[in-house]
Amino acid sequence: MAEAKTKPSTQSVAAYLDAIEDETRRKDCKQLAALMKRVTGCAPKMWGTAIVGFDQYHYKYASGHEGDSCIVGFSARKGPISIYMAAGCDADLALLPQLGKHKMGKGCLYVNKLADVNLPVLEKMLVGAVAGTKKRYPANTTKGTKP
Repeated sequence: MAEAKTKPSTQSVAAYLDAIEDETRRKDCKQLAALMKRVTGCAPKMWGTAIVGFDQYHYKYASGHEGDSCIVGFSARKGPISIYMAAGCDADLALLPQLGKHKMGKGCLYVNKLADVNLPVLEKMLVGAVAGTKKRYPANTTKGTKP
């Protein structure tokens, strides 16, 4: 079985955020980090080289594939900002029409900039994703580093 490529790393979250060239995107990502920290109660950590993640859980599928992932996170990427909330996202699909300009992937939300979205709705979605993940994997969630 292949080993997961995206794992917690020792890379600096601050260095990652500070290296974002576009000022608006850098500010948006710092604001997103503060929002996710508040929602999870956990300090951010890098997952791989490009994902800022908060809290974590262990998953195991019926196929036998298993691994660890952040409960919520984001990446600045070249295109839209990717917001990860895969394990708990289904519960809040009803909020999507209220969110504003976005695209949706499988458990991943894409936004160009935070000014395009309704931040209280995004926060509700993140709260739901955290709760949904903890409900789905109750014995496998662990608190990440406290702030």
